[in-house]
Amino acid sequence: MLHLFEKNIENHFPDILGKKILVAASGGIDSMVLVDLLMKRKQNIALAHVNFKLRAADSDKDQAFVKNYALKKNIPFFTKEFETKTFAEFHKLSIQEAARKLRYDWFDELLGTHGFDFILTAHHLDDSLETFLIHLSRGTGIDGLLGIPERNEKIVRPLLPFSKEEIVQYANAGNLTWREDVSNQSDAYLRNRIRHHVVPELKKLNEDFLGNFQKTLGQLQLSSYFIRNQVEDFKRHYFIKINETIEIPIDVVLKYKPEESFLFELFKPYHFTDWKTLKELLGAQSGKQLFSATHRLIKDRNKLIMIELKDESIEGEFFIEGNNTEITQPIHLEISDTNAIQKGSNCEIYLDKNSLKFPLILRKWQQGDYFYPSGMNGKKKVGKFFKDEKLSLPEKENAWVLTTKNQIIWIVGKRADSRFMANENTEHLIRISYFPS
Repeated sequence: MLHLFEKNIENHFPDILGKKILVAASGGIDSMVLVDLLMKRKQNIALAHVNFKLRAADSDKDQAFVKNYALKKNIPFFTKEFETKTFAEFHKLSIQEAARKLRYDWFDELLGTHGFDFILTAHHLDDSLETFLIHLSRGTGIDGLLGIPERNEKIVRPLLPFSKEEIVQYANAGNLTWREDVSNQSDAYLRNRIRHHVVPELKKLNEDFLGNFQKTLGQLQLSSYFIRNQVEDFKRHYFIKINETIEIPIDVVLKYKPEESFLFELFKPYHFTDWKTLKELLGAQSGKQLFSATHRLIKDRNKLIMIELKDESIEGEFFIEGNNTEITQPIHLEISDTNAIQKGSNCEIYLDKNSLKFPLILRKWQQGDYFYPSGMNGKKKVGKFFKDEKLSLPEKENAWVLTTKNQIIWIVGKRADSRFMANENTEHLIRISYFPS
């Protein structure tokens, strides 16, 4: 196994050679085999052990075992204790989720404070099979069927090609010592039930079941890579970022077949996972919305608009005094006196200062608001103006109006009110410029 392990490192993880390595060492057989293999390679390692305080005296004995091993072998050792149950209850996590978060957050901390280059964990092929079956039982896309990845940035798993049986054989042949985690015998956890009752039956079906599973994983990984490239290529070309929104042309989405699979893969990173509702949205009326935990997706005529959800929307009134030259919240405006009117854009207006009463008030538009649009005759409701201008729902929601004496001066960045605009006869000019984020 040592020779195969070395080959796996050289072929798949050459960047860890000669680097400073932190090994996650629980004290169980898997992690102790990993430590032994790395020591035989003369790798520069340190051990990190987490005591989750979940198994009373057994947790403390595991901690002492790894500590004593490190002292005996003269290996740098780090350990930390967590009240995992309390943390899980407070953050509304399962015990396993809480333990995973505590563990990896602490590992990241050690990486930063002690200059380690990589974290190595002892996950193996049987672990990957169990993960595959867990995801399969719950329902998943192709990425959920890839098992455990061989690396996540700084986290490397060099034992993934090896079965549990190979690890046990290596440990016994080398007379290694380790701690048995009695909780692994309990069927309280889904992973253990799969390990004890499902995997043995699958292995009975074919003596090379694990080998075939490994080959299947390889094919799934290639398929996932192809799909991911297709999705990323689509995003590069057709995810049009406008301020804080992303616009996506529906006609291009419809060219990708099958639509259901493409929609699922395209929007999965934004936590939209029901392809049926995504497909329905494509044909829905303008203004129809879907919400995920992190994003909002809106049908707007011939496109979709995606917006990241934020904790708070900016509301209320913001005052601009006569001596203000700039505001940066809630939007960026610059105010200055000027002597001449220059041909500008919708992001710049020239006003007759004598027609204004300070402070000016900046607020979100409201139903019933009206103004006298420049370049048009008479007044118009702001909502009707937005409709005629074909503004999307997010654009309407994010529209600000600048007012004086309860009258609209400017729909910021869209259209000025003709009543307050400067002309060639204006004696006291003021210029207001808007800088979109």
